[in-house]
Amino acid sequence: MFEQSEYRETIRENVEEGYPILQLRATDADSPSNANIRYRFVGDSATVARAAFEVDPRSGLITTRGSVDREANEHYTLQVEANDQGKDPGPRSANVKVFITVLDENDNVPQFSEKRYVVAVKEDVRPHSEILRVSAVDRDKDSNAAVHYNIISGNSRGQFSIDSVTGEIQVVAPLDYESEREYTLRVRAQDNGRPPLSNNTGIVSVQVTDVNDNPPIFVSTPFQASVLESAPVGSSILHIQAIDTDSGDNARLEYRLTGTSSDTPFVINSATGWVTVSSILDRESVEHYFFGVEARDYGMPPLSATASVTITVMDVNDNRPEFLQKEYYSRLNEDAVVGTSVVTVTAVDRDVNSAVTYQITGGNTRNRFAISTAGGLDYEDQMTYTLAITAKDNGIPQKSDTTYVEVNVNDVNDNAPQFLSPRYQGTVSEDAPPFTSVLQISATDRDAHANGRVQYTFQNGEDGDGDFTIEPTSGIVRTFRRLDRESVPFYELTAYAVDRGVPPQKTPVHIQVTVLDVNDNAPVFPADDFEVLVKENSAVGSVVAQITATDPDEGANAQIMYQIVEGNIPEIFQMDIFSGELTSLIDLDYESRNEYVIVVQATSAPLVSRATVRIKLLDQNDNEPTLQHFQIIFNNFVSNRSNSFPSGVIGRVPAHDPDVSDRLYYTIDREHCRELNPIYSDSSLLSTWIKISSDQNRLFYSVINPQQSV
Repeated sequence: MFEQSEYRETIRENVEEGYPILQLRATDADSPSNANIRYRFVGDSATVARAAFEVDPRSGLITTRGSVDREANEHYTLQVEANDQGKDPGPRSANVKVFITVLDENDNVPQFSEKRYVVAVKEDVRPHSEILRVSAVDRDKDSNAAVHYNIISGNSRGQFSIDSVTGEIQVVAPLDYESEREYTLRVRAQDNGRPPLSNNTGIVSVQVTDVNDNPPIFVSTPFQASVLESAPVGSSILHIQAIDTDSGDNARLEYRLTGTSSDTPFVINSATGWVTVSSILDRESVEHYFFGVEARDYGMPPLSATASVTITVMDVNDNRPEFLQKEYYSRLNEDAVVGTSVVTVTAVDRDVNSAVTYQITGGNTRNRFAISTAGGLDYEDQMTYTLAITAKDNGIPQKSDTTYVEVNVNDVNDNAPQFLSPRYQGTVSEDAPPFTSVLQISATDRDAHANGRVQYTFQNGEDGDGDFTIEPTSGIVRTFRRLDRESVPFYELTAYAVDRGVPPQKTPVHIQVTVLDVNDNAPVFPADDFEVLVKENSAVGSVVAQITATDPDEGANAQIMYQIVEGNIPEIFQMDIFSGELTSLIDLDYESRNEYVIVVQATSAPLVSRATVRIKLLDQNDNEPTLQHFQIIFNNFVSNRSNSFPSGVIGRVPAHDPDVSDRLYYTIDREHCRELNPIYSDSSLLSTWIKISSDQNRLFYSVINPQQSV
């Protein structure tokens, strides 16, 4: 017998396997052999019960067998049997019903009713109009199944809103098909569970449909075109083009001309917008046409736009230019400036607004003439020109007429003399006699008669301070006096070629005259008599001095050779013949001889110069001082009150140093001196004698008296 007539229990879904739910208890009053109770599921619900639960056959504890899902089965009605396993007369059993309710857990995500929602909306839909309702279902229960919605992407411009409870989507800002034709919104569905679960896969495609809300727009306005008056009928001359940002029939356009009359020679294709010629054009009658054009769409209601059209009829060349004269005559000087007017020729073209151009087509030798501007004339090149002038219009085909102009040129002095060389160079020896020919210059003048006759001259002291002269007719440059290369080695002269025109023209030319050297200067020493200081004990063979002379000549004429010609006996010094370096051949000793006097000679054959050189030796400290043997004896009178020496000079040490520049310093070598002490204190001692002597350059002193020597 069970302790209760029925059992009721609740559990959370998704509890773990083996979770204890309910403890069943049955009792049996028989003896233990007939009271061995076993529990099991029985009845029609046994199969369902065993899928989710398990009852312990001995203890009667009901536990979970697998996953319990409330959404699969919220209520279980189980029938459990307790069997005593008796033997005699047989087993007996009892049944009890167990009611288990599964409590909800938030374990299900809301699911949208469709994978993708698609809605078409006209672009002129009124704000706050509902366009779509999304729906999501949550299999959970109560608040776990309560779903609310929000838009999480695709609504960057804020043109849509969604009711969080109903899922109703509204348009809250105006739509524009021409700006954006489709919006893809991502919608989130989220339950109220703790924690909440959400689904972000809701996609709403809002497709904006067009309405006729945009009028046509012309590509450019006003429209302008040009057409030849000879254009054939049917020629396309202008493409009128407009665009409509709507779609379909709302964007399909038709064109028509406005403001035209019955004699307007143009029509327009209503579909393509091409304007064509509909009748013969005549520019001389009408040059410009002004009318309008309208573009209209097929929307309901239709919208339209207008623009202005200007068509210019261009002339065709059906008349040729004609000169007013067949011949022209003129005369001018050859120095006429560029651009001087020679003659004016005129041609007339009967075409409307015809542009006539002029061109010299013959006789323009070296391109001396041009229409409106002229190149420089030159009588020397050509004295007479016969020009052919052609007038051309700008028509197609081009037409023309020709006239002739004869131009006679008068000579003027417009050419300066021209030298055959841009500069001249010449040489002359400095010992050349006056009026020696140096060089010849030459110039020509292209002018005629007196304008072309040339003379030569130096002007304004440009002839080297009168050192040169030039022959006026031949151009020969000559020396005017003897030259001195050492004073002026070269001359930079400027000569002029002058014609006899009025006014005359002249041309300068640069002349360089180089004066060639001759050996006319002897070498020069710095002085006739000078000193050279040399240290004594200079190494034998060392350079003790360098004696040089200068020669104002150049090249081989300035080559100098040196030698000692006096005072070098016996041979004490040697002089390099080319460099003038003076070397010693003996060991020089100031104490033996402190000065030498020699005479040197510089030769630039055949010219020579001499100079006396006094070589003075500089003393060096190369000798030790000497101190000969000497004695200084003096007497000291001693009284009973004093035993000190009197002050004052008692003698002079006779030391000597052969070096004249040395200064001697004296000290007493106390290491080799004996101390002087009073020997007698007896008042009977009348005097003491001091003796100072030297030995090997060291001083000694001693005390002596007539009776005893120390």
